[in-house]
Amino acid sequence: MFGYVKAVYQEIRGLPSLVRQSAKEMHQLRSLTGGAMLTAVSVIINQFTIFINQIMRLGFTFLPIALSGMLYGPLITGSLGAVCDILKYFTRNDGGAFFPGFTISSFVAGFLYGIFLYKKPVTLRRVIATRLCVMVVDSWILNSLWLSMLYGNAFIALVSARMLKSVLVFPVEVALLYLTLKTVAARRPLRNT
Repeated sequence: MFGYVKAVYQEIRGLPSLVRQSAKEMHQLRSLTGGAMLTAVSVIINQFTIFINQIMRLGFTFLPIALSGMLYGPLITGSLGAVCDILKYFTRNDGGAFFPGFTISSFVAGFLYGIFLYKKPVTLRRVIATRLCVMVVDSWILNSLWLSMLYGNAFIALVSARMLKSVLVFPVEVALLYLTLKTVAARRPLRNT
């Protein structure tokens, strides 16, 4: 138990350095073009998203964003998440108005993927922790807050409905994310510079 707490402390302590390294990625042409391609892939995957109702949808647009987090870090991935949200609104809209809160959520989700995955080994434990953190912060808290503000629904009721959906799809999302990240990591070793 003490070893786990120490490891978490070391990761938190290394966050400023991780963000600085990620900021350097923003000046790399390869990182920007790779991020742009992953953004395009996310927008294309969004075309296959299933809209269950106004407050719930089922899709896998998180995969390219998480991959970007592993490859390019929190700053680029947060920015790409925000850009993806805007592009997805214009390319496939469910009839609702644009709301900047969801763009903020997308930035936060991308930033979290970058924090958890950038220059770190891909392990099942890390992927589960990453997806769980993004699910709680982005889907349960932020998106439920925005939906409550938009539609006037009770926040707790929204969180409860989103929790049920999340629990059902969580194993599938973790498996897909783990396989995607493992496949890319095997073809592209971690860069420590």
